[in-house]
Amino acid sequence: MEKPVIRGRAYVVDGDTVVIRKTQIRLFGVDAPEMNHPYGKKAKWALVKLCKGQEVKAEVTDVDAHGRTVAKCFLPDGRDLSAEMVKLGLAIDWPKFSDGAYRSLEVPDVRKKLWLADARQKGRMHIWDKYDAKQKERRENA
Repeated sequence: MEKPVIRGRAYVVDGDTVVIRKTQIRLFGVDAPEMNHPYGKKAKWALVKLCKGQEVKAEVTDVDAHGRTVAKCFLPDGRDLSAEMVKLGLAIDWPKFSDGAYRSLEVPDVRKKLWLADARQKGRMHIWDKYDAKQKERRENA
């Protein structure tokens, strides 16, 4: 069975999520920092720069646990957006979903840099909760 393909300009939500033709799409096989986490905004703007003014082709692979469409997304020149974000050091391979497809593209020490994403992959959500609580505390005391 052929997988559906969505084409169009991409509105970037964050470092691993875009919207094409009103469909929210999660980039296949990678994990980028959340917007409120270290490097989150940098990851988003790097993806904006990659997609800017280009038609993106999204080959749908799945629907995730949150109901989002998951797709392998490509630029007109054939570059895979997931691979590009990993090569930039702003996303990490998510082997549970990619079977390690992007692991060899990871930059040295990226898992230390993107420690919150790495923690999520390893099921250590208490680390996220601790980080988010600290951020909330900082905002309240500002």
